Amino acid sequence: MNERKTDKELAFLHDLYVAADWGERFAELVDKHVELPKEGRALYVEAGTGGHALAIQERGGQKLTVVCADENEECLELARAKAAALHESTQFQREDPQALSFNDDEFDLVLGNSSFTLPGSVIRTLAELVRVTKPGGTTAWWLPTTSSFGEFFSIYWEALLNAGADEHGTDVEHLITDLPSVSDVEHWAEDAGLEAVKSWTAIEEFDFESGEQFLNSPLIADFLLPAWLQPIPEAARENLTRELSRIIDEERHTAEFALTLKATLVVGKKSRVQ
Repeated sequence: MNERKTDKELAFLHDLYVAADWGERFAELVDKHVELPKEGRALYVEAGTGGHALAIQERGGQKLTVVCADENEECLELARAKAAALHESTQFQREDPQALSFNDDEFDLVLGNSSFTLPGSVIRTLAELVRVTKPGGTTAWWLPTTSSFGEFFSIYWEALLNAGADEHGTDVEHLITDLPSVSDVEHWAEDAGLEAVKSWTAIEEFDFESGEQFLNSPLIADFLLPAWLQPIPEAARENLTRELSRIIDEERHTAEFALTLKATLVVGKKSRVQ
């Protein structure tokens, strides 16, 4: 098992391997379906190392002020360096997405990256995104929805059994059932105070040549797998990951192992009646 990386290491891995692949799948949805205000203020929550936010700043022009927030200060440092190189005026600050420091009704557009947010924290994060959006302004957020990662979860059961940790089978069940459906996230958006809610979903695949490559890729090892393995005792994880790798290689034969993501973007207007 990989040791837990420092925030600086995670920031560099995010910039090199995650933003340019995983992040791009969601960014394409945002760029296609979210209309930028001609002027005003926009907030980008969980902006990572800033690549997509800076692209939005460039599209929005000088009359749009973009503020970027992220939990990882090291990600923000990389983003600041990019902004300086591009001579962009984008602002950056560290924020907890579930407890934003901004005032109510502050931004004309709020973008929320919940692609790595644990399902149990999604609704609270959404409430904060909507809170800081101006009445009549746009809130847009994105996340994986039901049927994502099905290939992994299907072999997780078998690996637990083979590793002698089958008592954690219910934990795998929760990983599957906790992913919200598209109708779930639309209802959550309406309950949070958004109107004219729309959503778009893209089915994306990530291909891996072997079980070892899958388990060692930064996207899996450092950003997805820690949450998937969280319920499993540390002592059982080495045997479990060995079984996962073996089963992947056994089942894929000579083909690649594909991990499916159901990437969903939800957009709505904040109600003017509060």
